[in-house]
Amino acid sequence: MAESLILLTDCDLPGDAAERTLRAAGLRAVRAPEATDDRIAELGAEAEGLIVQWHRIDGALMDRMPRLRMISRLGIGYDMIDVAAASERGIAVANTPSYCIEEVAAHTVALIMAQARGLLAYDRAVRRGEWRAVAAQPMAVRPSRTTISVLGFGRIGSLVARGCRGLGFRVLVADPYAPDEAVRAAGCEPVAIDEALAEADILTLHVPLTADTRHLVDAAAIAAMKPGAVIVNTCRGPLIDETALVAALHDGRIGAAALDVFEEEPLAAGAALRDAPNVLLTPHAAWYSPEALQDLPVHAAENIVRFLAGERVDAIVNPDRAVRGASADVAPTSR
Repeated sequence: MAESLILLTDCDLPGDAAERTLRAAGLRAVRAPEATDDRIAELGAEAEGLIVQWHRIDGALMDRMPRLRMISRLGIGYDMIDVAAASERGIAVANTPSYCIEEVAAHTVALIMAQARGLLAYDRAVRRGEWRAVAAQPMAVRPSRTTISVLGFGRIGSLVARGCRGLGFRVLVADPYAPDEAVRAAGCEPVAIDEALAEADILTLHVPLTADTRHLVDAAAIAAMKPGAVIVNTCRGPLIDETALVAALHDGRIGAAALDVFEEEPLAAGAALRDAPNVLLTPHAAWYSPEALQDLPVHAAENIVRFLAGERVDAIVNPDRAVRGASADVAPTSR
């Protein structure tokens, strides 16, 4: 274990907590000074583990690192890693699914409430010298008369659903993997996605980004929603077709949006979303708290430490891979 090299391909977080965690376990830790395929392949030629934030890790790059046994993602989503290619090569892939559950759920509910109660419009009106309670935009709802549709009932989606239900909203949940009894136990109603879209006054997204979910909310989905509905996304930007969303905001088909994630990040200075009406934008910040910032790199490093020690790693997302020289004592991540 002392001879194992772990490479951090890229990381824009402050500090060196990941490296310190690895070194404390007797592993060698190296951070790539630049995130290019050639540099990563050069530095990672002997690497048994990678810690990845944003760099794309595909099969061709994996093939240039013949000793690689695990890839650990700095974050919950892992769409930048070709998991199928990793599985074919016997490489474990893990994420860090629990470091910011409370933060993202709280941020989501905050965005929902800001739009549901017209807080942005109220604030701007007061600053202009106006004092009109009945001028809320896009809405000022009574929760018990308002339907929130939650797409995805995993760690974060279920917490959002319970929080909204606790505030008195009617909550619909669309998730083919969530047992109906679990959804009902939370006081929510299990439905198919078509019903969730059609009934939503407010739609919030909590599903992973895959080939099947890319542009899940497109022009057709928007057309199926109520006129004036609100869309909230703190999950992955490409779940929404931003061109279709901008058009729907301008023509009033969608009443408002609250977005923390975008198809391209950072959001470009000339992005059409910046000029769309009734949009609340935050800079992929839903995950952030000082505690989450501290936990994230440590959790990513601990995945590798435990895996190379032959211990159980609950965060592995491809437990059915053909194992390459490592313990198979792993469990799939729970949704």
